[in-house]
Amino acid sequence: MAYALACIVGYLLGSVPVSLVVARRHGVDLYRTGDGNPGAWNAREQLGWRRAWPAFIGDALKGLLAALAGLALGGIWVGYAAVAAAMIGHAFPAFAGLRGGKSVMTFVGGAIALAPLAGAIALVLLAAFSATRLGFAVGARVGVFGFPLLQLATSPVEHVVATGALMCLIGARFALSGGRTGRASAASGDKPTTSAAP
Repeated sequence: MAYALACIVGYLLGSVPVSLVVARRHGVDLYRTGDGNPGAWNAREQLGWRRAWPAFIGDALKGLLAALAGLALGGIWVGYAAVAAAMIGHAFPAFAGLRGGKSVMTFVGGAIALAPLAGAIALVLLAAFSATRLGFAVGARVGVFGFPLLQLATSPVEHVVATGALMCLIGARFALSGGRTGRASAASGDKPTTSAAP
C-alpha cells in the first residue's frame, strides 16, 4: 500500500509541467523552440538564467517532494519508488499530454533527499565547476554523473544500484526521444525564441 500511494503521489508531482508554465509565462512554447524539450534546460536556453531559474527549482522540487513523501510513507525503498514515479511523470506527464522532458532535474531533487551527503557534495562540485571557464554545462554533468560515485562512499551499495536504475530511466528517455533530434524550431518552420533571454 505504501508503494502504491508513494508512486501515485510521485507520478502526480512529476506530471506538473513546471518548465512549460514558466516558459509560457514569458510567451515561449518550449515544444516549438530550441530542441523541443519541455524541460528546464531548454527553458534556460530560451529564457536565460534570470527567467528560467524557477524551472530548475520546480523540476527538482518534484523529485525532492516525491522522495520525502516516499521516505515518510515507508522508508528508503519506497522513497526510490516515489522518485522513479516522479521521473516517469516528468517524462510522460498526465497534465501535458504525456509529452515531457528528460527527468534530469527531477532525478537531482530526488537524489538530494535520498542521499543528502552525496547530494551536498555533488552540488558543491557543480558550483565549483560552474565558477570556472568550463561553465554550468560541465558542472551539471560532473555533479550528476559523480553522484553515484560519491554515494558509493557514503551509502550502502544497494542504494547505489537503485540510483543506477533511476539514471537508466534518464537514458531510456533520451533513447526514446532520439528520433526527434532536429531542432524543433526548424521542424515547425519557426525561428527559435531566443530573444527572451536577457
